Amino acid sequence: MAQQFIEALPHARALGLRLTDIGKGSATIAMPYSEALIGDPETGVIHGGAVSAMMDTCCGAAVMSHPSSPGATATIGLRIDYMRAATPGQTVTTTATCYHVTRNVAFVRAVTMDEDPDRPVATAAGSFTVESR
Repeated sequence: MAQQFIEALPHARALGLRLTDIGKGSATIAMPYSEALIGDPETGVIHGGAVSAMMDTCCGAAVMSHPSSPGATATIGLRIDYMRAATPGQTVTTTATCYHVTRNVAFVRAVTMDEDPDRPVATAAGSFTVESR
C-alpha cells in the first residue's frame, strides 16, 4: 500500500522519489539529484523544501507499513533539523522508522543522508494520524 501511496502523489513524481525499501514500520526513499530541485543556483544545493517533502513522505510510508497501523495517514506535526546542505550531484536518501503507535497517533523518526554515511543532512521527528479500525 505504501508503494501505491507514493506513486499516486504528484509531488513524489515531480521530485523523482523512489521507494527503495519497506518493512514493518520502516521505509527508505531515495531522491536523485536534479537541477530542477536546486534551491541556490550559485552552489547547486538542493532546496530544503524538496528534502522536507521527501522526509514527510517517507515518514508517512513508515506509518502505513507498521503492522498496527494499516490504512491511510496524515501528518500531525513534523520537526526537521537541518544539519548541513546535501552535496550537489549526490542522491539523498531518507530512512524513517515508526517506533510507537497508539490508537490515534503514530510516532516516527527519520534521517536523511547523501553519500557521506557519517554526516546526516537532516533528522526529523513527527506524529501522524492513525486511521481508526
